[in-house]
Amino acid sequence: MSDTSKIATLDVSAPLLTASASVSRPLLFWPPRERERDESTIVDRLPVYSKTLFDAKATKQLSFERIAQELGRGEVAVAALFYGQAQASAEDITRLSALLGVERAELEKSMGGFPDRGRAGPMPPVEPLIYRLYEIVQNYGYAFKAVMNEKFGDGIMSAIAFSSKVEKEVDQDGVAWVNITLRGKWLPFTRF
Repeated sequence: MSDTSKIATLDVSAPLLTASASVSRPLLFWPPRERERDESTIVDRLPVYSKTLFDAKATKQLSFERIAQELGRGEVAVAALFYGQAQASAEDITRLSALLGVERAELEKSMGGFPDRGRAGPMPPVEPLIYRLYEIVQNYGYAFKAVMNEKFGDGIMSAIAFSSKVEKEVDQDGVAWVNITLRGKWLPFTRF
């Protein structure tokens, strides 16, 4: 059997690389779906109000872009509200209630608290698109850091004083490309 035929019949569910014989958990190039059996689903991690918002969004056939226009926010920020990763203002709640046809009191009661960020999924991520974003930071994180340090000095980009947008670009060949803009306030480290 040639090497090519071995690759073609390789069991992709098997671990591709392990750190050592003493480590029982494999290091994987791609997070296989079987790992999700031991994890709760995304639905289990979302706030109770998320289902209400997503159901109303689907019923009204609204995009995040349309909801963002109504709220006066970016569509990524609106999606973050739906996933419980951002705090809703009183004005957000009022506008969501009117647009989605959900009782304001119901939304105010459930969305009025502080978000519990960072719990939307396992680490490393198992959802392929989210894994690719994680992979981008793994591969280019130090390069981003080096360029930022050269331009701004020692510090960090805020993920709180932060905005983001996603845009679709279609090139001359008709191929779709995604453009993700991450805009964070630069916070310089100060010396003690």
